[in-house]
Amino acid sequence: MDKFVIHGGRRLSGAVKVNGSKNACLPIMAAAILSEGACSLHGVPHLADIDTMSFMLGELGVSVNLQGDSLGLLVEDEGCSHARYDLVRKMRASICVLGPLLAKRGCARVAMPGGCAIGPRPIDLHLRGLKAMGAEIELHGGDIIASSKRLRGAEVFMGGPFGSTVLGTANIMMAATLAVGTTVIECAACEPELSDLAAFLNAMGARVHGAGTPHVVIEGVEALRGCEHTVIPDRIEAGTFMCAAAITNGQVHISPVRLDHMMAVVDRLRAMDVIVEKAGDGVEVSCARRLAPVDATTQPYPGFPTDLQAQLMALVCLADGNSVITEKIFPDRFMHVAELARMGAQIHKEGPTVIVTGCKKLAGAPVMASDLRASAALVLAGLAADGETVVNRVYHIDRGYERIERRFAALGADVSRISD
Repeated sequence: MDKFVIHGGRRLSGAVKVNGSKNACLPIMAAAILSEGACSLHGVPHLADIDTMSFMLGELGVSVNLQGDSLGLLVEDEGCSHARYDLVRKMRASICVLGPLLAKRGCARVAMPGGCAIGPRPIDLHLRGLKAMGAEIELHGGDIIASSKRLRGAEVFMGGPFGSTVLGTANIMMAATLAVGTTVIECAACEPELSDLAAFLNAMGARVHGAGTPHVVIEGVEALRGCEHTVIPDRIEAGTFMCAAAITNGQVHISPVRLDHMMAVVDRLRAMDVIVEKAGDGVEVSCARRLAPVDATTQPYPGFPTDLQAQLMALVCLADGNSVITEKIFPDRFMHVAELARMGAQIHKEGPTVIVTGCKKLAGAPVMASDLRASAALVLAGLAADGETVVNRVYHIDRGYERIERRFAALGADVSRISD
């Protein structure tokens, strides 16, 4: 099992390229199940989650050919509609094959999904939406078994106790493309990754209107064709590099970046006196003085993303005062708190809220990664800490960041991957 060894205290400088969005790629790859022809996807990152989805699609009869950052997808066999537990348990986004399989093949058997340990993420809204469209659904042996001769348009509500469901919106959107009639999704999630999915579906001949707003309308069509599509830049990866530049008092050019997708993040960084300036198709991020404390609350898009909460927490550990971070999406997403405390962070947790009293220095220590974004936070803390930090179980970070240790090293960090 690999680990990172980091000797902190080095100021990051230089330029780094942001890869295509993992959270956009995964549902788009699943959507290829709907196509009657070949699809080409560009800007695809080399990640463990992409590999997992590729293996799953291969078992579902979709040929997957990755060359560089381009991915070719072609349905060759529709005989299997079973997404097995051994693959589905590895990542939450596996559930995205449910809607396309049901719409295109009339049946689907998908294991209940796994993913990071960040609290309960029920899929009842996915199933309720598909039932409203005429699907028959039962649970058996840990699998979701769904069937329908032909889905029909319906009005579907996607709001949940912690906001709209992103993957649920994606599943219903994909399923509705081949349904009879019109489907209306109310309280749809508005994330840019869903707008990108809609752009891909429309390039295949679907009729999806309003993606990126709470009101999405899908007019069903008879068939979808192959297409070519370039994935949007990964806003979470971009935000992680922004926090890395700030926590090391560095100066880093980050591109490509869609600032219109990241205004909540930029707002909080600027409130901490981090300089974020547009530069070409990216941003220049620098920080040469003490950080100001900040309050932040995670919210559905366009609010501050839960996937950057841990990275921001690592940053405010070095702020000059008290910061308050509240997690409104996944209230249990604080596994990184204890590990940051091992490095000298002064953190007090009360329910879904964490109060961080900034300190002058963090101290290197052995820490354990618990999930994807917590891993990134511990790496950031290690980059700024005095002494040596060892981040164990970095297979988590490989799920969402392509060889991040090499990219930090290219910016001047002293970080290496060690295999046990």
